[in-house]
Amino acid sequence: MNTVQKSNLIVLDMAGTTVADGGLVEQAFTAAAERLGEDPATMIDYVRATMGESKISVFRHLFGGDETRAGRANTAFEEAYGERVAAGLIAPVPGAAEAIAALRDQGRTVVLTTGFARTTQDAILDALGWRDLVELTLCPADAGGRGRPYPDMVLAALLRTGAVDDVRRVVVAGDTSYDMLSGVRSGAGIVAGVLTGAHGEAALKEHGATHVLPSVAELPGLIRECGA
Repeated sequence: MNTVQKSNLIVLDMAGTTVADGGLVEQAFTAAAERLGEDPATMIDYVRATMGESKISVFRHLFGGDETRAGRANTAFEEAYGERVAAGLIAPVPGAAEAIAALRDQGRTVVLTTGFARTTQDAILDALGWRDLVELTLCPADAGGRGRPYPDMVLAALLRTGAVDDVRRVVVAGDTSYDMLSGVRSGAGIVAGVLTGAHGEAALKEHGATHVLPSVAELPGLIRECGA
């Protein structure tokens, strides 16, 4: 098989990986907690540790499984994040759009995934002008409701696109431990951590990164070097 066809499905995280949000997740979480009369200082360490996870799942844990409180908190978070997106406080990671274009030019299918709700994901795509940048975008609700660290979004990308016939031909890239776990659990052949977001090299490798890159901008070169 032609080497350029081996890894034809590239699944990329958004915030922290392809999108530079400048700490907006923590800011939005703090704003949401305060709106609900909660003390964000008692929760922020867990929020940082679980970056990349579905946000509703984070709130379910923080509120002891209380679905009503978790739902209110998640709504407040999505509203607060959306306000910051609307204010122009996000931007592409330098070189991310160019890397995605290069991957597509090589005949690869690129999918963007997120732990945010669909409304927030769409707001980010619109703010960046990325609606036509990739073939498919997925949020946890698009893959049965479970986000990372479950492999569901990666596997949904494979099923929906039909881009590869083997999970080992999938490439996953992200900036968090949960991105790495999701990639490993899906069986992806390359699970690349990037250092533009929440977690450092040690955490990324501990949770299964096969490679660690300074930025997603380096991903096309890595795939070529791997002969994939």
